Amino acid sequence: MRRLFLYLCALIAMAPGLVAAQAWPSRPLRIIVAYPTGGVSDIVARALGEKLAVQLQQPVVIENRAGAGGSIGMDAVAKAAPDGYTIGFAAISPLVLNPHIGKVAYDPLKDIVPVVSVMFSPVVLLATPAFQGKDFAALLEAAKAKPGAVRWATSGLATIGHITLEQIKARAKVDITHIPYKGGGQVMNDALGGQFEVFTSNPGPSLSPHIASGKLRPLAVGAPKRFESLPDVPTFAELGFEAANLTSTFGIFAPARVPEAVVARLNDEVNKALAAPDLRERLHATDNVPTGGNAKQFVELIRDEFRTNERIVKEAGIRAE
Repeated sequence: MRRLFLYLCALIAMAPGLVAAQAWPSRPLRIIVAYPTGGVSDIVARALGEKLAVQLQQPVVIENRAGAGGSIGMDAVAKAAPDGYTIGFAAISPLVLNPHIGKVAYDPLKDIVPVVSVMFSPVVLLATPAFQGKDFAALLEAAKAKPGAVRWATSGLATIGHITLEQIKARAKVDITHIPYKGGGQVMNDALGGQFEVFTSNPGPSLSPHIASGKLRPLAVGAPKRFESLPDVPTFAELGFEAANLTSTFGIFAPARVPEAVVARLNDEVNKALAAPDLRERLHATDNVPTGGNAKQFVELIRDEFRTNERIVKEAGIRAE
């Protein structure tokens, strides 16, 4: 009798989540993108949103909440109702990197639920018209000749581009000025105008025509191997900067206390979308790599990266500027 009573209690406790999962989704979804419009994250989020809208038979609204290296958007996700109707798309850096550099308004390991890894995106270092040196070695020579004169733009503080820069500064013992923006999309116009010498970006369709025209010149990439589309451009590891050979992982996140069944459904639907040949082709065409996987794997990745970045930030002495 006691066992039956405990079993019934467990069913009652699970009931709200089961009901929510069965009814979900019954209205439009909102995806908060933690970066501005125009960047690779925005483009991928919109493509993914289109797939989910068809699969779930509900509209999917994209809302850009940029700033603070993705922390503003992630905070909006953390504070959203835990009903599965507001989710976030961002790199993992607002959870595993930003908290080690400055204060964030959320607990990165308690207030956010990692749902699924979507892709990993390599990092490209590009020269603008303001820098005429032929390669990465020339960039370091320029930085040594005039400390602080070389300006390196990134999509923000506590981003992978920022960490890449700090690793290079420490290893090469050079003084390069960091120019943090509020997202990758805003960097492009200034890059084309030569407002700084170099910048880091994730690959995307907005870069390709400017690389093809020679307006922007890739000097190095953070990736396991050279891009097929840029076979003559070395990785940072090849150049002797293994610690700077980093990539960005992007994923879907939800507020804490979202029913587990809803998280599982979201995970399944995103994996289904990522398996679609047309979406995979769109990602591969811009040198981004679709990932997917279960939620547990994504949680473990984030916890591992959180510990690793804590060490990197301390060793490099990186602080909010």
